[in-house]
Amino acid sequence: MANGRRFDTRSNSAAHRTLPLGTTARVTNLENGRTAEVKVEDRGPYARNRVIDVSPKTAQDLGMREQGTAPVVVTPVQVPDRDERFAQR
Repeated sequence: MANGRRFDTRSNSAAHRTLPLGTTARVTNLENGRTAEVKVEDRGPYARNRVIDVSPKTAQDLGMREQGTAPVVVTPVQVPDRDERFAQR
Protein backbone atom coordinates (compact mmCIF):
# COMPACT_ATOMS: atom_id res chain seq x y z
CA MET A 1 0.00 0.00 0.00
CA ALA A 2 1.03 3.63 -0.31
CA ASN A 3 1.85 3.77 3.40
CA GLY A 4 4.40 0.94 3.02
CA ARG A 5 2.40 -1.63 4.97
CA ARG A 6 0.96 -4.93 3.78
CA PHE A 7 -2.79 -4.89 3.03
CA ASP A 8 -4.86 -6.62 5.74
CA THR A 9 -8.32 -7.65 4.49
CA ARG A 10 -9.56 -7.77 8.11
CA SER A 11 -8.66 -4.15 8.84
CA ASN A 12 -10.79 -1.04 8.45
CA SER A 13 -8.53 0.45 5.82
CA ALA A 14 -9.41 2.46 2.75
CA ALA A 15 -7.94 4.02 -0.36
CA HIS A 16 -8.78 7.62 -1.26
CA ARG A 17 -7.39 9.88 -3.97
CA THR A 18 -6.99 13.10 -2.00
CA LEU A 19 -7.39 12.60 1.76
CA PRO A 20 -3.97 12.50 3.44
CA LEU A 21 -2.66 9.08 4.41
CA GLY A 22 -3.46 8.42 8.05
CA THR A 23 -6.80 10.25 7.92
CA THR A 24 -9.62 8.66 9.89
CA ALA A 25 -12.91 8.98 8.02
CA ARG A 26 -16.51 7.94 8.53
CA VAL A 27 -18.05 6.15 5.54
CA THR A 28 -21.85 6.06 5.39
CA ASN A 29 -23.71 3.70 3.07
CA LEU A 30 -26.61 5.80 1.76
CA GLU A 31 -28.68 2.73 0.86
CA ASN A 32 -28.93 1.34 4.40
CA GLY A 33 -27.53 4.01 6.75
CA ARG A 34 -24.72 1.82 8.07
CA THR A 35 -21.48 3.57 8.96
CA ALA A 36 -17.89 2.50 9.53
CA GLU A 37 -14.72 4.32 10.49
CA VAL A 38 -11.74 3.70 8.24
CA LYS A 39 -8.13 4.77 8.10
CA VAL A 40 -6.87 6.00 4.74
CA GLU A 41 -3.80 3.89 4.05
CA ASP A 42 -3.62 3.79 0.27
CA ARG A 43 -4.29 5.76 -2.91
CA GLY A 44 -7.18 5.10 -5.27
CA PRO A 45 -9.70 4.13 -6.38
CA TYR A 46 -8.81 4.40 -10.01
CA ALA A 47 -12.31 3.81 -11.39
CA ARG A 48 -13.75 7.26 -12.20
CA ASN A 49 -17.18 6.64 -10.69
CA ARG A 50 -15.86 5.62 -7.26
CA VAL A 51 -14.84 7.90 -4.40
CA ILE A 52 -13.29 5.36 -2.00
CA ASP A 53 -12.16 1.74 -1.89
CA VAL A 54 -12.66 -0.07 1.41
CA SER A 55 -11.33 -3.34 2.77
CA PRO A 56 -13.50 -6.47 2.59
CA LYS A 57 -14.14 -6.22 6.36
CA THR A 58 -15.37 -2.65 6.01
CA ALA A 59 -17.50 -3.58 2.99
CA GLN A 60 -19.10 -6.29 5.14
CA ASP A 61 -19.67 -3.83 8.01
CA LEU A 62 -21.31 -1.40 5.57
CA GLY A 63 -23.54 -4.12 4.11
CA MET A 64 -22.11 -3.79 0.60
CA ARG A 65 -19.88 -6.83 0.32
CA GLU A 66 -22.22 -8.79 -1.95
CA GLN A 67 -22.90 -6.05 -4.52
CA GLY A 68 -19.37 -4.61 -4.29
CA THR A 69 -20.37 -0.95 -4.54
CA ALA A 70 -22.87 1.40 -2.97
CA PRO A 71 -23.47 5.14 -2.85
CA VAL A 72 -21.57 6.50 0.15
CA VAL A 73 -20.63 9.72 1.88
CA VAL A 74 -17.08 10.06 3.21
CA THR A 75 -16.61 12.42 6.16
CA PRO A 76 -13.10 13.09 7.51
CA VAL A 77 -13.03 12.64 11.30
CA GLN A 78 -9.35 13.24 12.03
CA VAL A 79 -6.74 14.46 9.57
CA PRO A 80 -3.12 14.04 10.67
CA ASP A 81 -0.97 17.13 10.63
CA ARG A 82 2.02 17.31 8.31
CA ASP A 83 4.51 15.98 10.88
CA GLU A 84 2.31 12.97 11.66
CA ARG A 85 1.96 12.14 7.96
CA PHE A 86 5.72 12.08 7.46
CA ALA A 87 6.30 10.06 10.65
CA GLN A 88 4.03 7.29 9.32
CA ARG A 89 6.29 6.55 6.37
